[in-house]
Amino acid sequence: MDELRISTDPADVDLDVVHGFLREHAYWCVGIPREVVEKAVANSLCFSALLDGRQVGFARVIGDRATFGYLADVFVLPEFRGRGISKALMDAVAAHPELTGLRRMLLATRDAHGLYAGYGFTPLSRPESVMERYRPDIYRKP
Repeated sequence: MDELRISTDPADVDLDVVHGFLREHAYWCVGIPREVVEKAVANSLCFSALLDGRQVGFARVIGDRATFGYLADVFVLPEFRGRGISKALMDAVAAHPELTGLRRMLLATRDAHGLYAGYGFTPLSRPESVMERYRPDIYRKP
């Protein structure tokens, strides 16, 4: 593999790549405006997967960095999948010193349960205690 580096430096986030993927290909937020992605990135702990300096993957954690975190927007560009990049991203998330002591971390996934199970994620232990306000079409234009 070429040189893969995982960075949490905000300067390493290529917003064109992140926004482009999320807007066009992420089933959870198709159509998301760039301004929303910019604000989300600015207010999250971001992990950029860089292959020879090019952004090829991304993940971000939202939370207080003390007790709770929510893992979101994890992706690897399609042409770079199958090279262990998602595992490298998750290794970095799992090892980050501001996240290792969290009491609870959540995520939502449609198709990557196997990846996340390897990092201790399980179905909700008490789903009856979790509520949500979900607006899946918020980014779709009328």
